[in-house]
Amino acid sequence: VQLQASGGGLVQAGESLTLSCVVSGGTFRRYVMGWFRQAPGKEREFVAVVSRSFSTRYVDSVKDRFTISRDNAKKTVYLQMSRVKPEDTAVYYCAATETAINSEYGSRSAYGYWGQGTQVTVSS
Repeated sequence: VQLQASGGGLVQAGESLTLSCVVSGGTFRRYVMGWFRQAPGKEREFVAVVSRSFSTRYVDSVKDRFTISRDNAKKTVYLQMSRVKPEDTAVYYCAATETAINSEYGSRSAYGYWGQGTQVTVSS
């Protein structure tokens, strides 16, 4: 299973950006898909998750600004980022899991497959 993230870049505060992650191998509809991010000098943190049934969950700091979605036909998960802030600057990683239960969705250790990361830089 391979995950390929893309869409990062340099944006100004208040602007929008959409990240994509294409999955190859495996059966996409069976995966719970998550986005995590890691800022310089910080731990990798949970951002958002979309389940097999399309339910979603977000970290409080991005609620009402970010939207995670999935397209099973395209084997792709998206992270729409709006009203971005300088503190959103990080490398963003997509991740997949077949085995995690609901209570584990926010945990890095629950995900067995990871993309390579895409840099998002927000200037003030």
